[in-house]
Amino acid sequence: MKKILVVGSGAGGGIIAKELAIRGLDVTILEKGPGTPPGEAYNHYETINTGVEISKTDCIGGTTMVTVGNAVRTCQKYLNQEHQIDLEKEFEEVEMELSVNTLPDSLFGTGTRLIMDHARNIGFTVSKMPKFIDPRLCKPCGKCAMGCPRDAKWTSQRYLKEAINAGAVLIDNSPVTDIIIENGILKGVKTIQKEYLADIVVLCAGAIETPRLLQKIGINAGKQLFVDTFITVGGVLKGVGFQEEVQMNALIKRDGLILAPHYSSMLVEKLPGYAPEDILGIMIKITDENIGKITIDSVTKYNTAHDVELLAEGAAVAGSILTAAGVDPTTLVSTPARGAHPGGTAAIGQIVDSNLETEIEGLFVADASVLPRAPGAPPILTILALAKRLGKYLREKRV
Repeated sequence: MKKILVVGSGAGGGIIAKELAIRGLDVTILEKGPGTPPGEAYNHYETINTGVEISKTDCIGGTTMVTVGNAVRTCQKYLNQEHQIDLEKEFEEVEMELSVNTLPDSLFGTGTRLIMDHARNIGFTVSKMPKFIDPRLCKPCGKCAMGCPRDAKWTSQRYLKEAINAGAVLIDNSPVTDIIIENGILKGVKTIQKEYLADIVVLCAGAIETPRLLQKIGINAGKQLFVDTFITVGGVLKGVGFQEEVQMNALIKRDGLILAPHYSSMLVEKLPGYAPEDILGIMIKITDENIGKITIDSVTKYNTAHDVELLAEGAAVAGSILTAAGVDPTTLVSTPARGAHPGGTAAIGQIVDSNLETEIEGLFVADASVLPRAPGAPPILTILALAKRLGKYLREKRV
């Protein structure tokens, strides 16, 4: 039986391990970070300070531990038309497995309702955000992005449990430092502690670490980094209590950007004299240009003029909605630009083929690195669909 190594335990790593292990295949998952309960995932944030601040999470479950549970299909049409990758079936399967749905009205707080109602009054189309949150377990607390204390939100840890129950081995605190290639043939990977031999390696270490591993074996990855740049605009509406609501529970789509209700503690820092419960905010997330670059030692990503124009447009829209909702317009402030979803650094059609395989036979990539363009929206569902499709390919064609 062929040995399969999965490097990383986030969205791509979790589902590929599950898809292969439940079919009786020999799967080992190597995770850089430690295990952690969902409610303590915030302890494992890592922030990279570059032209745009980028955050990621190193722990079992990866960044799925600190998402706000958004489940939108991204890049589906583009991947089908440009790369002949039809993900319809995989999206449907993943949405069923994660119980994707909008939340009931009882889980929409005052602040979110104000934003939705007044956005519609101004003329914007507003929809509920699809979520992978169990409404039976959710007690709104505003802590989704820190790790759910009630484990109401789906995380990759659930797929990993299925994989382990089916016989997969999960090894934490084991950062992979290199890929073993001998005479052009894949042999396995190295960690700080030891070498692991394998017939197939699937890199799911994220759009920053995956290209660095590829660079070490001479693959020209690491270019065309995007991060889905975002800011949060907010101001004072005394006593609204928005900081304890389910975040990003509604969605406004515009060309090149989305807006969603969002609280940021950075807004409070910019509004001295006001408490967290007095702040109402809206996130603006844009489809940024993929001009960033990853090297072994550095990450470079700046906003282009086009990015700045989109952020300014979104900020103006957010300001008009917040003012209509009752926010004091003289208090409106914005957070700095940050990066939410790094990707693009091992893109389909450039570094990997349509089956996510690199030029090295048996070496695959199944994380946000493979997305050829910025989705401008949470990519987890698309990563899961691509990794599920890879799992089927490996089962049917390669193992």
